[in-house]
Amino acid sequence: QVQLVESGGGLVQAGGSLRLSCAASGRTFGIYAMGWFRQVPGKEREFVAAISWPGPNTYYADSVKGRFTISRDNAKNTVDLQMNSLKPEDTAVYYCALGRGSDYLSTGGYDYWGQGTQVTVSS
Repeated sequence: QVQLVESGGGLVQAGGSLRLSCAASGRTFGIYAMGWFRQVPGKEREFVAAISWPGPNTYYADSVKGRFTISRDNAKNTVDLQMNSLKPEDTAVYYCALGRGSDYLSTGGYDYWGQGTQVTVSS
């Protein structure tokens, strides 16, 4: 089993920045991609960003491209999401995910999920 724990969410004004972190523990050996998704009430969980094993290939949703940066530290089994120029529409619960396949852009490509961290961007 793999456990994922996110941290770094909070409340920020529009135009501000936040950095989310996710730590993986347990049976994390082997090749795996890591990603971030987000979800607002009443909507499906949507892809935000992903990074391949061992990096540095990265993938971003069009809505965050140029503002968000995903990175990973393989020695520490962590993945970060640096979020700049935040907008109110970025408000959501953000989830970290780990997957052993190659479908980086959809929820089906991931096997393990964190509990989520709330990001709220005020206007």
